[in-house]
Amino acid sequence: MVELKLRSRQWIVNEQGEMVMGEGRRRILETIEETGSINQAAKRLKMSYKGVWSRIKATESHVNARLVRSDGKRGSYVTEEGKDLLRKYTRLKAQCLEADDRIFQSIFE
Repeated sequence: MVELKLRSRQWIVNEQGEMVMGEGRRRILETIEETGSINQAAKRLKMSYKGVWSRIKATESHVNARLVRSDGKRGSYVTEEGKDLLRKYTRLKAQCLEADDRIFQSIFE
């Protein structure tokens, strides 16, 4: 039998099923943190500025917190609330993947 692997993704959605946090938004926040710029993050991720900005604003609306701030001196940066959301999402994803792997192995071993 060929070697099988499980691929899974985790999304956090609100009660209406609207995206709050997932891999794309994780990458957006991390790239803003790396580049110090929403525009540079959009370019690096091959997205439009408007697309990046609208995803940030949608998530901010869902969690009722500012995740990204911009100013003339610092540029754009991820707020403490944004960093906390990133940490929690990263932790959730890692634990979900570990559990998924255990379940997959128990079934397909």
